[in-house]
Amino acid sequence: MDGDLGDFLRSRRARIRPEEVGLPSHGRRRVPGLRREEVAQLAGVSVDYYVRVEQGRGPSVSDAVLDAIARVLRLDETEHSHLRALARPRRPRGRTATPAPRVRPGVRTLLDGMDRALAVVINHRMDVLAWNALADAVFHYARTTPEERNVPRHLFLDPTASDFYPEWHAVAVQCVAHLRVLAGRHADDRALTSLVGELSLKSEDFRRLWADHPVAECAYGVKRVQHPVAGLLTFPYETLAVTADPEQTLLVYTPEPGSETAERLALLGSWTSPVAAERR
Repeated sequence: MDGDLGDFLRSRRARIRPEEVGLPSHGRRRVPGLRREEVAQLAGVSVDYYVRVEQGRGPSVSDAVLDAIARVLRLDETEHSHLRALARPRRPRGRTATPAPRVRPGVRTLLDGMDRALAVVINHRMDVLAWNALADAVFHYARTTPEERNVPRHLFLDPTASDFYPEWHAVAVQCVAHLRVLAGRHADDRALTSLVGELSLKSEDFRRLWADHPVAECAYGVKRVQHPVAGLLTFPYETLAVTADPEQTLLVYTPEPGSETAERLALLGSWTSPVAAERR
């Protein structure tokens, strides 16, 4: 994903008005926001050095310089970390095939033990690797292929996704923002690069959102889905790291106790066999 560093810095320059950082706003500007020379001045580096940083052709950038640029561009913590990842990409690991991700038996047992919440394990490409029975009852993972069990691919390429997610646009923006973070951390992952290329080619919505360069973690929140049988379901969710497998995340959707969603989910679960979910 060559050019991501420059795209990211240009997008962040564009959102800051000169007067916000004490610079005069008069005069004709070809682009919105701060010019490169203005960022360089405020960050305390030469214009040539900043240009080389933005173009990704300079030497390893120091923490001090990255911190100064982040301060000038008013990056939040996630954006600051993303800047570091883009400025210092991992080296490619060669052409050896990446083994298929495996979910440990202990994690699968944990999933199966959750009978009041939806629980899934996803990887750094947002592939769904494992799930419990309630998650299958809502998302129907066992009926899909491994390629279809990918969150962004489902959101942008499945024509039913906009009906399934009543707040589809907000979910899509959040998904792309998180995928940006993951792509920055795993710049050497060819499968992830291929996924971004596929979505960019096949989905105009994805191309537009990706070009905006949103960056945000999706650690917790609330998601709503329109289930064809159970109706509207509202789930607060939390993400938990699988410490022994750093590229895997446990995602748990837990309805509020006594809520309409909890009642509907209990009914839906009573129709679902605990062994309904496919075991990969």
